[in-house]
Amino acid sequence: MKQNLINSLTEIVGEVNILHSGAEKERFTHIWKTDIPLEAKAVVFPNSTEQVSQIMKYCHRENQEVIIHGGLTNLVGGTETESNQLVIALDKMNAIQEVDVQSKTITAQSGAILEHMIDAAAEKQLLLPMSFGSKGSAQIGGVVSTNAGGLRVFRYGMTRQMVLGIEAVLPDGTIISSLKKTIKDNSGYDLKQFFIGSEGTLGIITKIILRLSEAPSSRSSAIVGIKTYDNVIKVLKFLEKNLAGTLSGFELMWQDTYKAMTGESSHLNPPLNSEYNYYVFVESLGSQPKEDYSRLENLISESIEMELIQDGVMAQSERELNTIWQIREDVSILAAQANYDQHFDISIPIPLIGELVKKATEELYKLPFVERVFSFGHVADGNIHYIIGKKDNTPEIIEAINQIIYKPLKEVGGSVSAEHGIGLHKKAYLHTSRSKEEIELMKILKKTFDSKNILNPGRIF
Repeated sequence: MKQNLINSLTEIVGEVNILHSGAEKERFTHIWKTDIPLEAKAVVFPNSTEQVSQIMKYCHRENQEVIIHGGLTNLVGGTETESNQLVIALDKMNAIQEVDVQSKTITAQSGAILEHMIDAAAEKQLLLPMSFGSKGSAQIGGVVSTNAGGLRVFRYGMTRQMVLGIEAVLPDGTIISSLKKTIKDNSGYDLKQFFIGSEGTLGIITKIILRLSEAPSSRSSAIVGIKTYDNVIKVLKFLEKNLAGTLSGFELMWQDTYKAMTGESSHLNPPLNSEYNYYVFVESLGSQPKEDYSRLENLISESIEMELIQDGVMAQSERELNTIWQIREDVSILAAQANYDQHFDISIPIPLIGELVKKATEELYKLPFVERVFSFGHVADGNIHYIIGKKDNTPEIIEAINQIIYKPLKEVGGSVSAEHGIGLHKKAYLHTSRSKEEIELMKILKKTFDSKNILNPGRIF
């Protein structure tokens, strides 16, 4: 049976585009776990939507389970595999097909690297405002299928807000193509929304059109130290009110996390000393470099005079700006200091973040197996991340930590997943964010699109 699979795939994509008979073990399921060989029947590399369609038609006919691999930066087990499954890797479908200056759109195959798309837009003086630490590895198909967030959601919204058109292949091989550049289209159901954020369970995204913005001509940044969480919120409101719509980033980091990011175990130097309880990273994108810089600098100074901020540093150059944001983005520095690192990505109502994080951190450190607790996040949109280091990785330890993080969320109207998705690792906790009726409707949609449950099975629920 396996040989039949290999023969059929070879006819579709050619022998050079398949790994099997042990060669598939050269691959892995996550870029942080490259030492763990991939378990799968084979890995196939299509180079077109039509080839993806042919592969899925065969797999649907043969009841062959399929797992989709993009840039392998997913943090909820969405790309993990089993030995009886086929992997479709979209690496070779990586063309950036067009940057349309007139309509301010970019069209790309799903395997295109996000950073390459950002650069392609910038060459035309346009902005693709997605920004997160894994942009150098993440593929746009995975970004869209998980509705990724990042550092600029506060101003530009989640990925969903940027998607204008999608081409996708259904589990039975049917191609659904709606590659439109129009912003307004109320002609029936907005079918692309089924694929955005569905984690590859309803179809395989193969091509995308994204909306771009005019590129800003100025980027000003600062990092500030703040004593209390109440003042973090006051500074957010103060800057949002006085920056005339140019505030694009407002990122929060707790003291222990800042110390880890800039301490002896890191290559990054601290722009501020480590005595403050909270550190906020501020970004403003505008059109007048000197005026925008002065405006942010003056507002930081005013905040210090008002005793909302204890200290602050403006980035004086592009190099300093990039260093400041590397402190926020390079979470691999934290993961390296957290044994058996366990990651969390939750949403909490903004007024409650300070108290809930404080309480969770205290409860976590009462557990004898917890060694490090790092907290940080996109506070302007209520999204908080944890990286927790522990002495072991047993199911009992994982569950004990999960309970502390997830238990309060239902009561406060939070979410177990702000931007990473559910995947395999969070599906047991989906009920804390979704009602029974919502989950049942999701299952009906899954069965409608994928009656044989062959595409990314076991994800979400």
